[in-house]
Amino acid sequence: MIKKCDKPGCTKAGTCRAPKSRDLKDYWFFCQEHAAEYNKNWNYYADMSPEEIEADWERQTFGEPLKDTNSANSDATNYAKFINDFITGRSKFDKIPAKTKLPTNVTSALKIFDLGISATWRDVGTKYRALAKKYHPDTATDKQNAATEFARISAAYDILKKHFGKK
Repeated sequence: MIKKCDKPGCTKAGTCRAPKSRDLKDYWFFCQEHAAEYNKNWNYYADMSPEEIEADWERQTFGEPLKDTNSANSDATNYAKFINDFITGRSKFDKIPAKTKLPTNVTSALKIFDLGISATWRDVGTKYRALAKKYHPDTATDKQNAATEFARISAAYDILKKHFGKK
């Protein structure tokens, strides 16, 4: 159902929605001309101090603040520690030996691809495509070593394909 424009005296169809207040729950329905006029003069942050604007922006972006500041500070500290450990310890993590030993041929294949033991099948596929493109005998710049290197990469890929259960 199309409403009539909410501007007094206008008889056009009110097809454009415009907010009545900051809570954005109730709307006026104006014709295009009156909606443009209304929007030009409407300011979401009218009658708010800079501090209120900042608080409103943070609330809308991050949600309501936690009431328990000790819990919030503890969560923030734990999160910062997690991020720091992840960023600084990632290279060490990839080189940590697995609790269950991987077969030697699998670790050798991962070394050929220059991947750690935590590599996923997607990592293997990405690395294989890059290396295959670089060393394929038809496209390689160093034709003498390309065939040997491509065969080595292909053999490693086959080993990893079996290890990850791919056909």
